[in-house]
Amino acid sequence: MFVAERQRKIVEIVNDRKSIRVSELSGIFSVTEETIRRDLEKLEREDQLSRSHGGALRKEKVEQNEIPYFEREITNINEKKEIALLAAKQIKKGDKVILDASSTAWYMAKVLKDMPVTVVTNSIRVAMELSTKRQITVISIGGTLLSKSLSFVGPLAETSLSNYHVNKAFISCHSFHLSYGISDSNELQARIKKKMIECAKEVYIMVDHTKVGQQAFAYINSTSVIDNVITDSKISNTHLKQIKESSLHLIKGNGESNL
Repeated sequence: MFVAERQRKIVEIVNDRKSIRVSELSGIFSVTEETIRRDLEKLEREDQLSRSHGGALRKEKVEQNEIPYFEREITNINEKKEIALLAAKQIKKGDKVILDASSTAWYMAKVLKDMPVTVVTNSIRVAMELSTKRQITVISIGGTLLSKSLSFVGPLAETSLSNYHVNKAFISCHSFHLSYGISDSNELQARIKKKMIECAKEVYIMVDHTKVGQQAFAYINSTSVIDNVITDSKISNTHLKQIKESSLHLIKGNGESNL
């Protein structure tokens, strides 16, 4: 295993468990405790965890690199509306779905037909938008409120999601890369999106063309957990070909965004 891969996995383990000892990490990765200590020193310098006596602790980052909602809402509007229309069409009567706190999910909530479905979300904006649709049951999870995105994250939100299993999850992300996977600019958002994916039978990733082929700070998961990619009509031919050659099902827009 490469050093960078081991260190990334160390951060994942620390985040999941909240704390872990050097000796245990040494056993997991079959390397010396001195090697693990060097890894932890580097990761602490990068502000990805905190070292403790004999181990490491999860670094609580409340709004790290959180992009304000109003800024995301006006970025690539037509592309997001195009994707939202395509995503809403994937929901059928009786579905139980998860919508994340992305601006694309909010646009999706605006066009979702009023029909008997259940929506679980960590987004205040999505919940409010759906509250006017009488046939839709909305479950809003609690947690720590991030004011910039109007979303709930953190341990309480993650635990709350563990109580549900849905047949479809619609997740947006900051970056989509076939080799690296999906990632986000904010670690807490990345963690809640990873949990959403674990709760779903079928996963839809919603990304406009500017996010394809990119990598962001906080890793969410590999593309192996994704079933469908929904993107807009402006995706490049190169990226279009790469996705089609993968095992992912591609849903591409045709330029319509009549919201």
